[in-house]
Amino acid sequence: MTKKGIDVSEHQGKINWDNVKTDFAILRAGYGRELSQKDKQFDNNYKGCKDNNIPFGAYWYSYAVTPQDARREAETCLKIIKGKTFEYPIYFDIEERRQLALGKNACTAIAKAFLETVEKAGYWVGIYSSKSHLENYLSEEICQRYAVWVAHYGVGKTTYRGQFGIWQRSSTGTVAGISGCVDLNECYIDYPALIKNAGLNGYIAENRVQH
Repeated sequence: MTKKGIDVSEHQGKINWDNVKTDFAILRAGYGRELSQKDKQFDNNYKGCKDNNIPFGAYWYSYAVTPQDARREAETCLKIIKGKTFEYPIYFDIEERRQLALGKNACTAIAKAFLETVEKAGYWVGIYSSKSHLENYLSEEICQRYAVWVAHYGVGKTTYRGQFGIWQRSSTGTVAGISGCVDLNECYIDYPALIKNAGLNGYIAENRVQH
């Protein structure tokens, strides 16, 4: 069953979540490696989704050029999302030209460092990038191992050849409650059920005995 969603950041300004109609949302938590780089609207967007029962995940925009950088970004991300619950994965957004210039092996190592760090902390993690970046700058192994959110615009259906759960199909959508353009997505996997059943992203597995 296809769910229709959006992803947002401080670039959308203050969103009136009471008016937003969407099946899910992915919120930018921040970027880079400093706590000061937390997305300025993350707390507002988190509360808006919670108050309106909109299931959501988060993404972290990366500038890392080494695995060490990526681990530091992951640790900063973890501090910002700590104590919160997410029904969708936590995504690593890798698309900077400076990163891609390093080549496939380096980009794969950078992504792996971030994903492993956040996964070990108890989160369902994924990777976000464009179709061409995923196919040319990240190993097939990493794209099979983690959740994938692929960006591919201007097509009726993405032709990305790997496995993926979310397709970002447009960057020029319009949604009530949000001024200006917003990214539109389709999701084909029931992440909320999988994440809650696994007891990840701040949730405790329903079949786990609590002491």
